[in-house]
Amino acid sequence: MKKAPSPRKQLVAPMKATAAVKAAPAEAVVKPAGGESRTALVRRARRINRELAEVYPYAHPELDFENPFQLVVATVLSAQTTDLRVNQTTPALFARYPTPEDLAAADPEEVEEILRPTGFFRAKTKSVIGLSKAIAEDFGGEVPGRLEDLVKLPGVGRKTAFVVLGNAFGRPGITVDTHFQRLVRRWRWTAETDPDKIEAAIGALFPKSDWTDLSHHVIWHGRRICHARKPACGACPIAALCPAYGEGETDPEKAEKLLKYEKGGLPGQRLNPPQAYLDAGGRPAPPLGAG
Repeated sequence: MKKAPSPRKQLVAPMKATAAVKAAPAEAVVKPAGGESRTALVRRARRINRELAEVYPYAHPELDFENPFQLVVATVLSAQTTDLRVNQTTPALFARYPTPEDLAAADPEEVEEILRPTGFFRAKTKSVIGLSKAIAEDFGGEVPGRLEDLVKLPGVGRKTAFVVLGNAFGRPGITVDTHFQRLVRRWRWTAETDPDKIEAAIGALFPKSDWTDLSHHVIWHGRRICHARKPACGACPIAALCPAYGEGETDPEKAEKLLKYEKGGLPGQRLNPPQAYLDAGGRPAPPLGAG
């Protein structure tokens, strides 16, 4: 592992793992020098999470929502697009169809027109109308609060279900999105490639009570600093703990220019972010069509 300078603190806000693992592609991670015991891995992983909790004390789901129904719809819409684009689109959707019953009875063509900016709008229209019908007919108009029920809804898989459970119902879950997958492999927490196996492997490293916040910390770091193509290694607060340090820009000044969202002085993804985020210097995103 390349020697990295001690990072400065930056204030800005179970299933068991399977024994057999697939080898990670060489470009995804860098093997640390020497071996790392299971105990050392757990300690390093938990320390990284603690460090990220100090860097992002205001980490939160980056989809705007006011209730479980809005969150499950917004999460389904976030596939293959940014949370920002979803947040700019859902105000019109929920103003016109505020309840599952309303959206279930909607004219698909009208919904498609609203959802057009999110991409794949026909498939997404089918999913959100379908899940709304299921919520209205099978669950009395209330979004279910159990994993086994949520994954029965059209367009809802484990990732979406855990977003809803963790952030609308306060039930721990690990959200394995593309950022999460990339970072836990880059950090060599696991070499798994299947999302369900990644979920199991990482869940085994942390107490269940940490799962939801861990997901936020990792995803926020992936969006702001540890990017897929140009990670800002020189501006990373956990550089000394990262076996992949040096894959990205290590010069501090050059790395700082790669930072995104509030870390780079730019607006975040939510139009209506939590007050803690605003208090920490974050700026809300503009509405659709602004600027």
